[in-house]
Amino acid sequence: MPHTHYTTLISATNLAERLAAAPGSVFVADCRFDLAAPDAGEAAYAAGHLPGAHYLHLDRDLSGPKTGTNGRHPLPERSKLVETLVAQGLKQGQQVVAYDAQGGMYAARLWWLLRWLGHDAVALLDGGLQAWQASSEPLMQDAPTLVRGDFKAGAPLAVTIDAQAVERNLGTRERILVDARAADRYRGENETIDPVGGHIPGAQNRFFKDNLTADGRFKSAHTLREEFGALLPATAPEKVVLQCGSGVTACHNALAMEIAGLHGAALYPGSWSEWVADTSRPVATGAAA
Repeated sequence: MPHTHYTTLISATNLAERLAAAPGSVFVADCRFDLAAPDAGEAAYAAGHLPGAHYLHLDRDLSGPKTGTNGRHPLPERSKLVETLVAQGLKQGQQVVAYDAQGGMYAARLWWLLRWLGHDAVALLDGGLQAWQASSEPLMQDAPTLVRGDFKAGAPLAVTIDAQAVERNLGTRERILVDARAADRYRGENETIDPVGGHIPGAQNRFFKDNLTADGRFKSAHTLREEFGALLPATAPEKVVLQCGSGVTACHNALAMEIAGLHGAALYPGSWSEWVADTSRPVATGAAA
C-alpha cells in the first residue's frame, strides 16, 4: 500500500503510525536551535529526540559561509546541502519530517531548503517536540547509524530573489515584501541582533508566530488564507517576497502560505541582515505605511 505523501504538515499521531509501520520510509530531522546559544539544540538532541531522528544544525548544515555582506544565515550551496543530506542517509523520494521545539521556526528552514532542492515530500511535525511528547510518544538518546543515501537535487520548487531585485522593487513596487520578525523589531525598536533597526521600505509585517495557535500548532488553512488575504489584499502570491532577519523565519511564512493554498511566494534569503550590511540601502522605521 503506498504511503501518504506529506508536503506541509504531519500530526504526531500520523508520524507515530508511519514510524511503527515503516520506519525506514521516513527521514526524521531534528532542527532544534537557539540563536543565543548555538550548541543548545544539539545538546537537547543528545538528551532525547524522536526515534531515528538525525540532527541538522542551522549554522553548520542549513546555512552557507558568511562573508559579512550576505546576511547571518546565507543559503548553503545546493551541492553542499545535497552532500550533507546524502551523508545523513536521505534517499531519493523519501518522506522527510522536520521538527524543533520552537514552533517550527527552524524546522521550516529545512522544509523550504528541501523544496528548493526539488524535493516535495517534506513536512513539519505540527506542534513540534511538544506535540510528540503530549501524545506520550517515546524519545531516544542514541543517534542513528549513518548509511549514505542516494538523494539528488531536482528542479527547484521554491523561488528566491536577491538584494538587487529588492532594490529595484523600491521603485517599481511590483512585489510586496512581508517581514516575519516581531513587530517591535520591524518598527526599529529593541533591535539586539542586527546593527541597524527598522525594515525595508514598503515591507508589511507578519510575525511568524501569528501562524500558530496557542498550543503551537499551525492555524487552519482557512484562517491562514483569510489572514494573509487581509495583509495582502488583491496581491497574487507570486508577487509576494518573504523576508525576516536572516532568511530563517521567513520560511515559516512560506509554509503558512503553502498551507493556505497561496503558492509561489519568493524568499529573499539575505533578508534584513544582508540589506543593512550595505549602508547605502534605505531603511524605514515605525509602523507600516
